[in-house]
Amino acid sequence: MKVTILSDNKVLVPRSYKAEWGFSVLIESNESILLDAGQSVAFENLLAMNKPLPSKIVLSHGHYDHTTGLKPFLGRVKIYAHPDVFLPRYFEGRYIGIHYQRDLITHGNELIEHREPIEVSKNIFALGEIPRSHETALLKDSFLLRGNKRERDEIKDDQAIAIKTEKGVALVLGCCHSGLRNTVKWAEEVVGDKVFAIIGGTHLIAYDESKIVEILRSLDLDFIAPTHCTGLKAEMIIARELGEKYKAVGVGSEFEL
Repeated sequence: MKVTILSDNKVLVPRSYKAEWGFSVLIESNESILLDAGQSVAFENLLAMNKPLPSKIVLSHGHYDHTTGLKPFLGRVKIYAHPDVFLPRYFEGRYIGIHYQRDLITHGNELIEHREPIEVSKNIFALGEIPRSHETALLKDSFLLRGNKRERDEIKDDQAIAIKTEKGVALVLGCCHSGLRNTVKWAEEVVGDKVFAIIGGTHLIAYDESKIVEILRSLDLDFIAPTHCTGLKAEMIIARELGEKYKAVGVGSEFEL
């Protein structure tokens, strides 16, 4: 099984790939599965890498930087998403939600809405709504519209992918608004094994240094490859605290699981 980053804030391999504020990752197993689609470069990077088109797409949540790049991937694919993905969302007065109506997503595609964990492919699980007993990484001054009602945006649609391997669970994150410790705990409960690897957006950018250190010291990992919303300061803290277990990654980085 192979995991390849298609969209991220940085490129760390000597290729002509493009970076952006966004995230997308391709999982190649018995079939190809896309987690998120970034803003605009994921499809172009996928072609440049000569990767197969995905037959299934999982949306981690409904923010623009994970969904705007969807359009070129659409067409006879299965899409897994929480129902709240399509709700209008705002942060500090500006729109940050998905740019597509539900009708566009469902036209020619199969939309599977779920709140519970679901096995997307053999040994690959979309985690659904993640129970929250530890800290979360929500956005201040943010809200969504449910019908005509304005609600504080708890980002309940935030989910991740858990991959069951011989070594344990590899956790692939979109933005981890549900909180890293909550997501790890839930992945282990759903799959029934220990998380040994984390790849993706941890949203540790939301915390101060002491909280980041506390979170990191609660984890027992073989490696962590943080992307996107982790933040450079948090990445430096991860490198300091975890040493060789920290993997610097970007667009084009690949992992064999």
